[in-house]
Amino acid sequence: MSNLYREITPLTQHDCFTLFARVKSDFDFPLHYHEEFELNFIARGPGIKRIIGDHSEVIEELELVLVGSNLPHGWFLHQCENKEIREITIQFHRDLFDEKFLRRNQLTFIRILLERAAKGVLFSRETIEAVRPRLEALTQKSGFDSVLDLMSILHDLSISRNMRTLSNASFTHDPFHYNSRRIEKAFEYMRANYDKKITLADVAKVASMPEVSFSRFIKKSTGKTFVDSLNEIRLGHASRMLIDTTQTIAEVSYKCGFNNLSYFNRTFLKKNGCTPREFRSNYSGSRVFV
Repeated sequence: MSNLYREITPLTQHDCFTLFARVKSDFDFPLHYHEEFELNFIARGPGIKRIIGDHSEVIEELELVLVGSNLPHGWFLHQCENKEIREITIQFHRDLFDEKFLRRNQLTFIRILLERAAKGVLFSRETIEAVRPRLEALTQKSGFDSVLDLMSILHDLSISRNMRTLSNASFTHDPFHYNSRRIEKAFEYMRANYDKKITLADVAKVASMPEVSFSRFIKKSTGKTFVDSLNEIRLGHASRMLIDTTQTIAEVSYKCGFNNLSYFNRTFLKKNGCTPREFRSNYSGSRVFV
């Protein structure tokens, strides 16, 4: 687990989910985790090695796995010689389904599925063949109907037979949950002004605290420093721009508040385990944000 990276996904708080459809010949994204749930479909990938938490195995021709929030995972070329591997990746927010909503009787099976996803869930070949046309059709949809389709797919997966839990233990990296209006105001300010110059003094003023006190307070409340917190917000926007636009790496860097390209590249590599250029290449293919 030494080479484990926290991915800053391009999914914003305004999206319900994002979908990527790709044909690829290589899996070179490092072992990673992220807050979002991920449903990953692979076809024509026998011989690929899958790692979910503390579980690893070589996959078959078809693969469909639901990965829970902050669960380490990755797929790696092992004995696979196919050069046209098909992949559909769907990422959705951990709070897409409100906790109260999940407690309704009709959502019981989805709630149980999402709970099981904390250890990773592998679906049977029969289930995969049944939902594959709907996953492929989802790549061509957008808007409200696509959200309903995703919920329907998750429901059918939740009542499917012969699903298998993968990891023996949950390797979650859930952040410390804080309940502070001062911290919330600080993050609201950073999200609204991420593309501008922001100093510790600016944010401390928003939180109505002295700089030194606020610096200690944000570290204690979130587990991250002020700089790390600001960088993660900026990196999220940078990831989205790398996917959504053809702007150069330098342009993305500056438009997301990084005034030094070398620092942006180092920070991105440290957080995502790959360079901005590699990240853009990894997310090439058709994509949908809903």
